Amino acid sequence: MPIEVSVRRLPFRLLSGGVLLLFALFFVLPMVWLVLAATKTDQQLVHDNPLSFGSLHALKHNWDALTAFQDDAIMMWLRNSALYAVVSLVITVGVSVPAGYALAMTTFRGRRTLLVATLVVMLMPNATLVVPLFLELNAVRLIGTMWSIVLPYSFYPFGVYLTYIYFSTAVPKDLLAAARIDGCSEFGVFRRVALPLATPVVALVGFFSFVANWTNYFLPYVMLPADDQMPVQVGVGTLLSSVPSFNPTVGELAVERPQLALATLVAITPVLIVFLFAQRFLVSGMLAGATKE
Repeated sequence: MPIEVSVRRLPFRLLSGGVLLLFALFFVLPMVWLVLAATKTDQQLVHDNPLSFGSLHALKHNWDALTAFQDDAIMMWLRNSALYAVVSLVITVGVSVPAGYALAMTTFRGRRTLLVATLVVMLMPNATLVVPLFLELNAVRLIGTMWSIVLPYSFYPFGVYLTYIYFSTAVPKDLLAAARIDGCSEFGVFRRVALPLATPVVALVGFFSFVANWTNYFLPYVMLPADDQMPVQVGVGTLLSSVPSFNPTVGELAVERPQLALATLVAITPVLIVFLFAQRFLVSGMLAGATKE
């Protein structure tokens, strides 16, 4: 009987294996090519096997050329990105977690309207909000400052929704009621009971906020006119426009394609490091609320 079941499932396993292999090739091959491209010269990138390794000497040359571009601009862009992402992350966690708790655990007039508004804003593409945000920030004279990037991404509807779902489903309401009976204020219940239980979802909100801010391109491109304020994503766009293959009018400050590939790897490395260190909390956060009390 087990053999018959196994034979019956064989076509499904072959199909699922083929689909997984296709997705692996689709997502993994470009990353492998990007890593290997950083180890080649521009000529090797064009003429050699796309998946061949170049040399450590070429990698060092590309790194030296990249750091020499506009007097080590890549490091300045990384520092800017880190500053914007970390400040936004702190404000996001400080706003989203209490807001999600309030929506889940308290009853007040306008609660349903706020929840619907949160869902609507969460589903809107970020690009649609750039023009109204620009007009608002221009009215308070924040264009060209760090706060024109930090504030719009600090109020994170997706983070509010995640914490709302977590507190609604994963935190026992009887436990919170017991704390109130013992004399805890509402803030004390949140700080002493609910918040320690919410560590996984706080980590999840923090990670998504960090990634959203680190990979943000369009908003900084519009809000920050000065080159020394650019985050790394906008900086990589500047490097792209300095590659002769994509912009034939480039003069002396030309950037070769392997150096652009190396800059892309440098830009995504912080997100990868954060993911590797936080993945245990991320898995817990994604499973939080999967079962009801």
